[in-house]
Amino acid sequence: MRGSRPLVVVACAVVLALAACSDEGTDQGWERPRPGAAYTVPAAVTVDPDRRGPAPEVEGATPGGTITVLMPGAPGPDTLDPTGGWSSTGNAIQQALVSRTLTQYVRGDDGRPVLVPDLATDLGRHNGDFTEWTFTIRDDATWEDGKPVTPEEVAFGICRSLDTATFPSGPGTEYSTQYFAGADDYPGPYSAGDPECDDYDGISVDDQDVTIAMDRPFPDMPHWGAVLAMGPAPLGEASDPVGYAQRPLATGPYEVERWAPAEELVLVRNDEWDPASDPGRHQYADRFVFRFDQDQAKVDEIMLSGIAASRTAVATSLGAGRYREATQVLGERLVQQATQCVSTITPDHTKITDVRVRRALAYAVPHEDVWVATGEVPGVTRVRASSLMPPGMPGRRDIAVDGEEITYDPDKARALLAEAGHATEPYPITMAYNQLDPAASAAQEQLTKGLEASGFEVRAIPVQQSIYSVWLDRDNEVDRALNVRGVSWCPMWPSGSALLPPLLRSGAPFNTARFADPTVDRAMDDIAGLPVEEQAAAWGELDEQILTDHFPIIPTSYQNRLLVFGERVGNPTGEGSMGAPNYKDLFVVR
Repeated sequence: MRGSRPLVVVACAVVLALAACSDEGTDQGWERPRPGAAYTVPAAVTVDPDRRGPAPEVEGATPGGTITVLMPGAPGPDTLDPTGGWSSTGNAIQQALVSRTLTQYVRGDDGRPVLVPDLATDLGRHNGDFTEWTFTIRDDATWEDGKPVTPEEVAFGICRSLDTATFPSGPGTEYSTQYFAGADDYPGPYSAGDPECDDYDGISVDDQDVTIAMDRPFPDMPHWGAVLAMGPAPLGEASDPVGYAQRPLATGPYEVERWAPAEELVLVRNDEWDPASDPGRHQYADRFVFRFDQDQAKVDEIMLSGIAASRTAVATSLGAGRYREATQVLGERLVQQATQCVSTITPDHTKITDVRVRRALAYAVPHEDVWVATGEVPGVTRVRASSLMPPGMPGRRDIAVDGEEITYDPDKARALLAEAGHATEPYPITMAYNQLDPAASAAQEQLTKGLEASGFEVRAIPVQQSIYSVWLDRDNEVDRALNVRGVSWCPMWPSGSALLPPLLRSGAPFNTARFADPTVDRAMDDIAGLPVEEQAAAWGELDEQILTDHFPIIPTSYQNRLLVFGERVGNPTGEGSMGAPNYKDLFVVR
């Protein structure tokens, strides 16, 4: 799952406002973490197929009130249609509060993510080789209008994910179309003129059972079942993609009252939601108000001042310059939440064909300055990445492509460029940035300086839109001019199968490196056919092989998040599967 903003190209400079800090910081301007503070490795996911509703009550929880969530630098979801949603910001909100799926993640007592049933009564049943999965749909879940959620509607919602023309940035483009039987021959209900998905036989309904056939083994289907696209959609005109993108029907404890894209989303109680039907969610607050693309400095001031506006508020990030103060003032209300996210730079593999140039780019990134530019705290919310698979992911290997950790080293970069025949003339780089984001503009200026100090000549193209809308559109005039892009990726479950194929499979939508290698594609397919217990190690081996042999993508950092909770927000905790506030369990202290 991509991040809510392009954390690689945006996050590549020293923000000048942070340059003058106390003498307890560093000469780059950021405050060193307090003694004992360190990057947190994500906890392993557990499963509980027998979990039943209602969800256990949160100690001390009281009903009522409004929780306001302030989201600096996050533009919010691009769509509210569950089939099309694929951003860590929007999906974390919608999956927790609005739209139910086959399965779901909850926060365990020890803080670990736990995979439990949701609309299904268990975590699914598979045949011997994992090429068929059956989910029994519970009969007591409802839409916000009081009508029952039927197995046919669940099957239709899942079928919609095959329609890559209608939902080109939806997660189905990578998973449903890759695994579901016959997906190559079925373009999806809208593209096929098949409004209720009658012509696709890869998904079948028998009484309360929904069965999905696969073209190849898919042992991770229970985890894929927790993704927003694996939920129901009303049949017929009610889920027409144009209107449904603005106002989907809720199946969770909250429904959409108002959505102003990139500005605000207001959720209110769904009176038809039955807590007895839901093993994971609560409905404590009356309303949630999400405010997107907030100014980090203003949010920090609100949350650290203790004023009335902060007391029932949550902030999804904290500026680096206020980190030391926050650790002293907030106590347990400052939560460091681990994630599975990795940030990368992606040289265009069709244009930058010499691996030595790609390696030179890796040495041209000033990591700490990059992180501070967008308010990250080095060593706490960001650490250097050596592999694509992040710490804590099963099968991960420590990888040293050059036999050592890659750090900012302009001399090393210039030496590699000289080896590649570019000793006398700077190597040309063309990249783009969103000039409407002040941090992106400042970051690009500093990144340009760093790259030019390392032997590159940079052309930076300003655009006035989400950078992902440029990178993902191969017909975009600006994108065609680029030879360096990026992507920040948060896998939907902790497995190499949710990370490597979306970034490196030939033709994958988020393969912004345009990397294509038939042997790598075959290796990915082969791993799916291995015994389940061997797959994690195989993904780790493939990660190392790809980076060592091809180096088509540059891992730059692993991510944690700092969450700030107001003094009257009860149960201040994060949720590990999405790296977000634990929206399901929050309440207002009355």
